[in-house]
Amino acid sequence: MANKLIKYINFEIKGDDRGSLISIEQNSNIPFEIKRNYYIFNTLPGVKRGCHAHKKLKQLLITVSGKCDILLDNGIIQETAVLNSPNKGLLIEEMIWREMFNFTKDCVLLVLANDYYSEHDYIRNYHEFLILTKKNQ
Repeated sequence: MANKLIKYINFEIKGDDRGSLISIEQNSNIPFEIKRNYYIFNTLPGVKRGCHAHKKLKQLLITVSGKCDILLDNGIIQETAVLNSPNKGLLIEEMIWREMFNFTKDCVLLVLANDYYSEHDYIRNYHEFLILTKKNQ
């Protein structure tokens, strides 16, 4: 079965004998305007992050270092993506529940978002998320 929720974006690695570089450009290799970015690090073993959905926000997740897994859920299908390379990003569209877990000790997870922080855009209760996804089907 083909992945329906997992949408990877592969970034071109540029470099020479000095090292490697990846350029991230909004509306070019990132399919939206970047209005906010943040990163998650020092996540303790066994801890889950995320555990929410967004009504309208789109995000791109990149592991700058280390590895983590991301459960994606649209209310019907659940798929788990693996992020373990700085040249691969995971695009998460609106109304997708996400849970990040299995962080390695060295994991730095960069998140690029198409809008500024708004608590009103969050759906933090999974039952509420399921009700909203059923209304939109």
